[in-house]
Amino acid sequence: MRISLEAWMLAVAVLLSGCAPKLEEVNSQVPVVKDIHSYANPAEARVRHIELDLQVDFEKRTLAGTVVHLIEGKGKVIFDTKDLKIEKAEASKNGKEFQPTTFKLGAADKILGAPLEVVLPEGARYLRISYETSPTAYALQWLTPQQTAGKKAPYLYTQGEPINTRSWIPLQDSPGIRITYRARIRTQPNFFAVMSANNDQRTSAPTGDYLFDMAQPVPPYLLALAVGELQFRMIGARTGVYTEKVMLDAAAHEFSDLDSMVTAAEQLFGSYRWDRYDVLVLPPSFPIGGMENPRLTFATPTIIAGDKSLVSLISHELAHSWSGNLVTNATWSDFWLNEGFTVYVERRIQEVLYSKQRSEMEFAIEVAELKQEMATLPEKDQLLYVDLAGRDPEDGVTLVPYVKGALMLRAIEEEVGRERFDPFVRGYFDQFAFQSITTGMFEAYLKGKLPELKLDVKEWIYKPGLPKSCPVISSFLLANVDVEIAKWKKGQPIQTKDWVAQQWLHFLRGLPAELTADQMAKLDREFQFTKSKNSETLDAWLILAIRHKYAPAQVALEEFLSRVGRQKFIKPLYQEMAKTGEGKARAKALFAKNKANYHPIASSAIEALLAK
Repeated sequence: MRISLEAWMLAVAVLLSGCAPKLEEVNSQVPVVKDIHSYANPAEARVRHIELDLQVDFEKRTLAGTVVHLIEGKGKVIFDTKDLKIEKAEASKNGKEFQPTTFKLGAADKILGAPLEVVLPEGARYLRISYETSPTAYALQWLTPQQTAGKKAPYLYTQGEPINTRSWIPLQDSPGIRITYRARIRTQPNFFAVMSANNDQRTSAPTGDYLFDMAQPVPPYLLALAVGELQFRMIGARTGVYTEKVMLDAAAHEFSDLDSMVTAAEQLFGSYRWDRYDVLVLPPSFPIGGMENPRLTFATPTIIAGDKSLVSLISHELAHSWSGNLVTNATWSDFWLNEGFTVYVERRIQEVLYSKQRSEMEFAIEVAELKQEMATLPEKDQLLYVDLAGRDPEDGVTLVPYVKGALMLRAIEEEVGRERFDPFVRGYFDQFAFQSITTGMFEAYLKGKLPELKLDVKEWIYKPGLPKSCPVISSFLLANVDVEIAKWKKGQPIQTKDWVAQQWLHFLRGLPAELTADQMAKLDREFQFTKSKNSETLDAWLILAIRHKYAPAQVALEEFLSRVGRQKFIKPLYQEMAKTGEGKARAKALFAKNKANYHPIASSAIEALLAK
């Protein structure tokens, strides 16, 4: 039964008063941490719950309505905003009657946006802000029908991480400030709205009016919304997939192991605490591989290969249900706590589901990619705890927090053994469940639970590069590919039967730096790379095609750049083109043609690249 706003607010207030402990009381144990990427003042006034009521307008490309904040504290409340039109602010003591209150929108910073200061009158606990988003809001991607898979209706999705939620909701946008939320989203009747929250309407006909509840406290970057002509299909009792009709069959087939993934993760790291695990497969413009929004992972369609060879991305996003969503980095300098743990958990899930050999092969590829990237990074960005003062938190999104973080955890596991390390990890998730923590808190917990550990953890966290204690990740599956590469270089026939995508990727990356036109043509004839349906393989091949001016792949390159918006794929392609004057001119022309298909996150990265 749906309860009223006032009843829900009262229930949350009771939680905060200490009469009913559980989630909020646990959350309040965590000390307030200064977040350099937020204007919020949680030490004086902290948001605990929000209520959204928003109208989706595809013609204006805006969201408009109100957000009600339940405040713990007094005096002035500071919210984060970015390019929002603030119409009015109102305060209330009981959540029923609201009266106007004073507010001031400060000067805007390019990275942080603008602070919104609102006076909380004596005795008031609720603030209601009426506002409208900008048509160019950084977190909102508005797609024309042509930019979708179905080509018939427009589409909207959000991407809040790291500090983009403030561009569609005025709130305290820090990962250290966890909130519960409810939302009412209204749109046209033929559209289906989904959020990273409970929604019992997933199997009903679209009504255009949707209600959502998120009872577990989450950091603001995990608030997510998508609206389009979506359909849903059950995979298991607590799993399913949303997407456009034209992709539904393929997506359901690719993700048929969802239930098994959840079960495997629970066996390793404790119960799944988010009730359902569904996946939304977005249109191709989605800028990243996946986003771990609780209850509803947002995923790129580029992982649909037909053979489940790329589903490690889903196990990564599922792993975030423990590392990142359940236990969250308190600031973006602590980002490795989210991603390092997640890569480690992902590898363990893959091991259970698909074999240790496959898990090690994928890890070995990631380590090789880390070493290659690290060679291009300044020392300050090779640290796990990275200094982001005066910088966009996006600057910290390298492979270092992901793979170096996972390697450190693997090093601990190898030293103490799984019989000690697995209970440590489970205990870590239990101890800090629904909390946002710092690297220092992790270090203290590690020292207390594994006092015998000899590994120099501080060297891993606070020094550049990979320590001598770095584990060696090897894969006989990749070693076999190396043997075949050596044969190919000698002009001998090679054996590729039963190779999976990761082996083909390793093969393409292991080819000689110089290839003739005849060699490129021979490779394409034998292995049909230009026609590959596997996005990882095709992307690696197109990089070679640019490098070696292989003309037969140029049409495929242009089609790929017009269809795919995933930054991992398109940025290296533009980067490779930009290495020559002629190529850079072509890159700029292709980017101008396709920019509207890309999310602002990807567009900004490519614009910066081509401006050099």
